[in-house]
Amino acid sequence: MNQSDNQPITDRLFSCLVYFLPLFDGLSFGAFVFRQLHLESVFAVLFVIYRSLPLQPFTNLILFFVFLFAIVRNPNVAHFIRFNTMQALLLDIVLLLCGLILDLLRGGLSGGLLVETLYNTVFFGLVAAIGYSVFQSIRGQYAEIPVLSDAVRMQVRDF
Repeated sequence: MNQSDNQPITDRLFSCLVYFLPLFDGLSFGAFVFRQLHLESVFAVLFVIYRSLPLQPFTNLILFFVFLFAIVRNPNVAHFIRFNTMQALLLDIVLLLCGLILDLLRGGLSGGLLVETLYNTVFFGLVAAIGYSVFQSIRGQYAEIPVLSDAVRMQVRDF
């Protein structure tokens, strides 16, 4: 991918904002971390705000399709924004799959250290991926996350 620092500031800012979708979806994976750091109240406030959005059961699905069709598939939007938006959507899909797998494990293993470790791993991996992506977006460079960025490049082509 072309690594250039000449992205407009508005493109950089919008590219950072799209990562709030997977961040908010990943808050539930951080429940064990928040509890250990005695930040349950912060987690609770963020979760209540997030859950109070109108049409909550469908908010994520609506945002997903709006981002996909209005931004990623729109050739009038800058490639930099489309790339970061698609990467955020794929991170969200990975979170959904991790959540399904961990829910199955949690039910079968009835909690415990293994499940807590897996939840923490997913949460810290998500925070690292989002942190790196936001940092690169602020710099005006494409965030290259192995495997994920390759999938993004297959979906977001230059027009």
